[in-house]
Amino acid sequence: MSQTKTLKVRVTLFFILVGIVLALAAVVTDHWAVLSPHVEHPNGTCEAAHFGLWRICTKRIVLGDDDKSCSTISLPGEKNCSYFRHFNPGETSEIFEVTTQKEYSISAAAIAIFSLFFTIMGTICLLLSFRKKKDYMLRPASMFYTFAGLCILVSVEVMRQSVKRMIDSEDTVWIDYYYSWSFACACAAFVLLFLGGLALLLFSLPRMPRNPWESCMDAEPEH
Repeated sequence: MSQTKTLKVRVTLFFILVGIVLALAAVVTDHWAVLSPHVEHPNGTCEAAHFGLWRICTKRIVLGDDDKSCSTISLPGEKNCSYFRHFNPGETSEIFEVTTQKEYSISAAAIAIFSLFFTIMGTICLLLSFRKKKDYMLRPASMFYTFAGLCILVSVEVMRQSVKRMIDSEDTVWIDYYYSWSFACACAAFVLLFLGGLALLLFSLPRMPRNPWESCMDAEPEH
């Protein structure tokens, strides 16, 4: 592999690494969306919530005279978190039954696990490529990273549908919502992993013939 192509691969791997970190941050945190009810009395209390793939947290916030919204989750208040028991049928908590759609949450969590699996497989191929000096291992690594990015995108869309169902449900008091920093991390991870995987695949391919009389056998040999 030429020095120019090696530099391109290293830059691409840096962006992929950033995407992996952002994907992990999105999966393990619970600030995908913040939900808040309508505030009727400014000088009172309200119950806001934020949730992720694994748990939902509600917070009873005491509003001041100047507070007209309950969406500021950083305000002081009593916090209560409950994990989603995805894989334990019959052992769901009351807050889970009321505030989310189980099928959406299970789907988003499962797809996120697949994304982590693809990321691990891509990293294994990448390490083999570096340690064994086998450049062709970059190609399966790039495909795994691309699949990981696609899984993150599907998980993001499933969570969007889950938030919409929660807002539209008559069993909840929340009518306002916005997507928080965990959601932003997931979106950025999709862009970096998907585009980074495609770029890595492009850079790892052998040089195509430049002239009609050249053949692929004339390309640079792979180690």
